[in-house]
Amino acid sequence: MAPDPETMRRLGYRAVDHLVARWAGLEEDRPWQTASAAETRALLHTEPPEEGTGSDGVEALMDEAVQRIFPLAGRIDHPRFLGFVPSAPSWPSVLADILVAGHNVFQGTWLESAGPSQVELTVLDWLRRWLGMPEGASGVLTSGGSAANLLAVVTAREVAGWPSEPVMYVSDQGHNSLRKAGRIAGLRRHQIRIIPTGPDRLLRPDRVRDALAADRAAGRTPILICANGGATNTGTVDPLEALAELSRAEGVRLHVDAAYGGFAILTTRGAGALAGLGQADSVTLDPHKWFFQSYECGCLMVRDPAELETAMRVSAEYLQDTETRDGEVNFGDRSLQLTRSFRALKIWLSVHALGRRAMARAIDGAMELAERTEAWIRDNSELELLHPAALSVVCFRYRPRDSAGREWSEEALEALNTRIQDHLLEDGHAMVSSTRLAGRYSLRFCILNPRTRWRHLVSILEEIVARGREIAETSGGTA
Repeated sequence: MAPDPETMRRLGYRAVDHLVARWAGLEEDRPWQTASAAETRALLHTEPPEEGTGSDGVEALMDEAVQRIFPLAGRIDHPRFLGFVPSAPSWPSVLADILVAGHNVFQGTWLESAGPSQVELTVLDWLRRWLGMPEGASGVLTSGGSAANLLAVVTAREVAGWPSEPVMYVSDQGHNSLRKAGRIAGLRRHQIRIIPTGPDRLLRPDRVRDALAADRAAGRTPILICANGGATNTGTVDPLEALAELSRAEGVRLHVDAAYGGFAILTTRGAGALAGLGQADSVTLDPHKWFFQSYECGCLMVRDPAELETAMRVSAEYLQDTETRDGEVNFGDRSLQLTRSFRALKIWLSVHALGRRAMARAIDGAMELAERTEAWIRDNSELELLHPAALSVVCFRYRPRDSAGREWSEEALEALNTRIQDHLLEDGHAMVSSTRLAGRYSLRFCILNPRTRWRHLVSILEEIVARGREIAETSGGTA
């Protein structure tokens, strides 16, 4: 339970050696590998040992984890991992995690973590300024966007005075965590209004206005409009300035889920797309996505942190020693968690080590690669663009070119593109996920890793075309 310093040092160096070897060999590794539940159980399930191996056995156990456990997972920081929303943490972020784990800070109260709490306040103020939110705005670092969205919904319900028929409004392109947050906050399904979008997949203010009027006429109370600051599906950004104007006119809070796309505001391209973001009442960010932090690191920023604290603070006799004085913050009063880790150190260390400009350049580079990918797809007659590049997401599919003029049915195109995706995964060349756009099956690139280069993307696109041709030539899938 208390190894000697030399043993700790030897085992710590061994762990770092594993990490350095992984990072150095990442590009040569597969971006993704999995196994069935039956396979993992046979390989990894054991009974808990009654007697431990002691420090001498820890090194072998770490080796086993690196060789048998970690490989059966996505390498989401691999340059050819483009599925879902990847995460590519910086090395300073990883080092911060090591320090935080070793110091094991409890950061729920100022009493127990004055220094770490001040660092979180400093980091939150950086985020406030970058987003363009006013003086006094602040927030809390969370486990991720799902927790941040839940805090935003609960705060909106509290500010509205717990009406009997509250309603929140979510785009049909909104993240599933928003609907889940509404359900956890006590809203029934009909009180989570899904607003349909058109071909541009944007939340139109006139449709929101009509929905607000209809609900008020029915005796319901609108409490929250949820907009996208980079939709997971396509990367689209809703018209935030117009929605902010609508929310003010209607007296309804505006929340922007910018978990994926929010940090693009640090770039010229992104600032234009995200204009109006700082006018929201609350904003969700995920530094563990496009700000190069390791999991778990999300954030909720709020225009008025007192509203968040009113919604979340619950007192108890055993916390009477933790009362704060002017300028102090108990982050447990802004969070779902009382026991919470020192997440801010990783952001603080990364920004100091790398600089905001370098991190912004990396974000801008990903957007440039997305634009080049769109152009490549448009120039290839066997690929069909289903949604143009938005921030760093591109949606498309393989569509065979048939000299006889025959058309492929939607069912056949879905089957064909599913097989292409399966090939990419099984071959180990790339991890590419899929989505549906207006019912059509789409391959989807999400580019945000600073390690990803144009050559990686071209190799994947060429593989999709080559494999698509091969399957189409042997397929009877034409309509």
